[in-house]
Amino acid sequence: MADLVRDITACRVCAVAPRGAPLPHEPRPVLRPSTTARICIVGQAPGTRVHASGTPFTDPSGDRLRAWLGVDSETFYDTRRIAIVPMGFCFPGLDAAGSDLPPRPECAPLWQARVFAAMPQLELIVAVGGYAQRFHIGRSATNVTSTVADWRAILARPGRPQVFPLPHPSWRNSGWLKRHPWFETELLPDLRATVARLLAGF
Repeated sequence: MADLVRDITACRVCAVAPRGAPLPHEPRPVLRPSTTARICIVGQAPGTRVHASGTPFTDPSGDRLRAWLGVDSETFYDTRRIAIVPMGFCFPGLDAAGSDLPPRPECAPLWQARVFAAMPQLELIVAVGGYAQRFHIGRSATNVTSTVADWRAILARPGRPQVFPLPHPSWRNSGWLKRHPWFETELLPDLRATVARLLAGF
């Protein structure tokens, strides 16, 4: 794992051999893989604050995600217990409207399979947003709302690790949460119980 992380940290493919326009700034891969964690958080890609800090989810979205999971910051950032591997490791830049661009297309094909092959101990992937869900659930994950609403069936699929789909915890999604009250009343208790079970004993 140390060799793999070193290779990822040195990666500059999106800057020197991009698919399309190159990354508009120096690459700074941000990830926290683990050979002991049972849980892995898979998000989209770092935003501006994470690009600056080098630590994932150091923003209001991270605060909301930790509340959803029912864990404090100490637990969330303890790589013995929780791994964090976004679909794109570097901040992709902003579009004309000031929103984050999608994860770089070079990143996932190059690294995702290798990173998860190095974490065979995982029991749960928390797939945050559509990019993570399409990669870890498959072609059936065509719509975030329907995929998240189907969380029970997705969790019940055979094989390991299990996948628990979530919407992005951005505060821009507050309207989505109000329109889907089952997320807070039904899904979150299930999520927190699953996370607590897997964290027990650490």
